[in-house]
Amino acid sequence: MPVFEYRGLSAAGKTTTGLKEADSPKALRAVLRKEGIFLTDVVGQADASLKGAGKGAKAAASQALSTDINLRRLARGRVNTDDIAIMTRQLATLLGAGVTLVEALSAMVDQVEKEQLKRILSDVKQKVNEGNSLADALNGHNKVFGNLFINMIRAGESSGALDSVLLRLAEFTEGQARLRQKIVGTMIYPLIMMVVGGGVLVMLMTVVVPKVTKIFDDMKVTLPWTTRLLIWSSNFLQDWWFVLVPLFIACAIFFFQWTRSAKGKPVWDRLVLKIPVFGPLVRMLSVARFSRTLATLLKSGVPLLTAMEIVKNVITNTVMSDVVDKARDSIREGESIANPLKRSGEFPPLVYHMVSIGERSGQLEDMLLNVADSYESQVNVRIGALTSLLEPLMIVSMGAVIAFVAFSILMPILQMNSMVR
Repeated sequence: MPVFEYRGLSAAGKTTTGLKEADSPKALRAVLRKEGIFLTDVVGQADASLKGAGKGAKAAASQALSTDINLRRLARGRVNTDDIAIMTRQLATLLGAGVTLVEALSAMVDQVEKEQLKRILSDVKQKVNEGNSLADALNGHNKVFGNLFINMIRAGESSGALDSVLLRLAEFTEGQARLRQKIVGTMIYPLIMMVVGGGVLVMLMTVVVPKVTKIFDDMKVTLPWTTRLLIWSSNFLQDWWFVLVPLFIACAIFFFQWTRSAKGKPVWDRLVLKIPVFGPLVRMLSVARFSRTLATLLKSGVPLLTAMEIVKNVITNTVMSDVVDKARDSIREGESIANPLKRSGEFPPLVYHMVSIGERSGQLEDMLLNVADSYESQVNVRIGALTSLLEPLMIVSMGAVIAFVAFSILMPILQMNSMVR
């Protein structure tokens, strides 16, 4: 059933907009009338409703939708990990209560608020209603759900335990989201401090320092080297800011593009692993993601080689990802998982020893989950310690810069007072 985007007037005379399923615009008007809304305009309909329509109809609908994008839609339209986790848990609850898949998807279409997710679920429901499996229907939206999500759904459908797999997926997604939020939250404070400190320093060097140092122009004494350095830095910023600002932006853009390029990313990822403090943290995050993702996939019934391929794509560090890729090739040739991990030298001994024990005892998934819990716990502890350490370091750094400026200005003034006496 198509999903229409509409504008209307409520009983109180207020303008209202939204998305609604209906067979046609005429049926949409009747549905909205029952809800006390007077339809004024049908903006467009989701792509799923255009199946079988001509190219002209598709183009017209796409144009109508694209020209109507506004700030509200931009703010509410993007689907994030939290939305996927909530949707997955709700869908698992409905299926566990005995609701059919099509009915559960219909309920989800009415439940979710994000317009993009509403359109996606409507398309998925329509494909499932036409006889496709849920995994095949989701595969058309791979960029939103990802290979891990879709393969676990496929395994759940094959085993007949879709509701259990969905619950496992929801827990996995929520755990990954919490970990990412903790890391992002840790980095926000230093970034804010750097921006504020940089702004204060620029203001001092371009506004305050030039006015104060004018009194030194007529002095016939040798200024301290700190004062000369301060005056030179201030003049340099004032004279060349129009070159420095674009140069800084260009260097930042080049650096980010380089770290994402095929040649630059492996080099950067290897350097990151060698950085003191941050390198071990990145390694532990990769190990935790590898262990939990592989365990979740194996528990859901995904074959080992397929699971290793998915895990390789989930790990963002190319060095660790290459190790998983080589391990997959070794497994295909009949080798165990632990041996290639040990040979790489990138995984800690705890990991391949636990994996080896799990393979011998037939409890590989449980061992991987224990590894993931251990390293995620260590990551949380280190992030907490890093946060506690960064705050005083940033304050001391800003204080040192301001102290240098104050010292450079006060020293010549003290010299003038001593000469007058």
